[in-house]
Amino acid sequence: MPGPNESSSLRLTTEESIEAFGAEVRELRKARQMTLADLAGASGVSVSHLSAIERGSVSPTLGKITQIANGLGVPEEWFFSRRRGDGPLERTYVVRRENRRNLNLLYGETAEVSGYTDALLSSSLAGEFHMGISDYPPHSEQVVDEIYAREGEQHGLVLEGELVLTLESEIITVRAGDSFSFPGNILHSMRNKSDKPARLIWVNSPVIIPKYAIHRAPEKQNGPLQPEEKKRFGT
Repeated sequence: MPGPNESSSLRLTTEESIEAFGAEVRELRKARQMTLADLAGASGVSVSHLSAIERGSVSPTLGKITQIANGLGVPEEWFFSRRRGDGPLERTYVVRRENRRNLNLLYGETAEVSGYTDALLSSSLAGEFHMGISDYPPHSEQVVDEIYAREGEQHGLVLEGELVLTLESEIITVRAGDSFSFPGNILHSMRNKSDKPARLIWVNSPVIIPKYAIHRAPEKQNGPLQPEEKKRFGT
């Protein structure tokens, strides 16, 4: 893969792939809550060039693709998911099981670090929500002791096994067939404390995937959460 300063004549060659790449860049940039100026500063690609790429009116070189991927904190492969299908709508909107994209790439964490794997079930990060599937190995609570908070809503359905859902100070066991919904700014975590694997389908709205979405549990350090701490950890 050429470096950011290396010229290359290799480009995305079809109109469909050029437009798809531009859409992927725009969707991920927005999910990262970055402006064009933010991405320009992080990638070294000008605002005008990024805008043209997102509109699908310019075919980026491999060097530019590398710069943009680095600015968004993902490997280049994120933008080139393999979609089977006889027509453009099928390739755009249908996700085959073997073609699910690895969301851990966006989190910047391996499954060994986070304690679970996340795969994207939605066909893109566009729209008002995104859907994914999480797999938790046995005793994933031993991996990390961290909590989450975000804007919007969290919804989930346990498909297999059992999970321990922590909402603020409440500890709740949810099992296969159980579901839940709660405001995302409620401090929460999900862990598998059992001897068997567990699987969860989740839906989050809005589509926000910051580079650092996980926070160490502050109550483990400084006692009960204060209102200002809840606000600070709520985005």
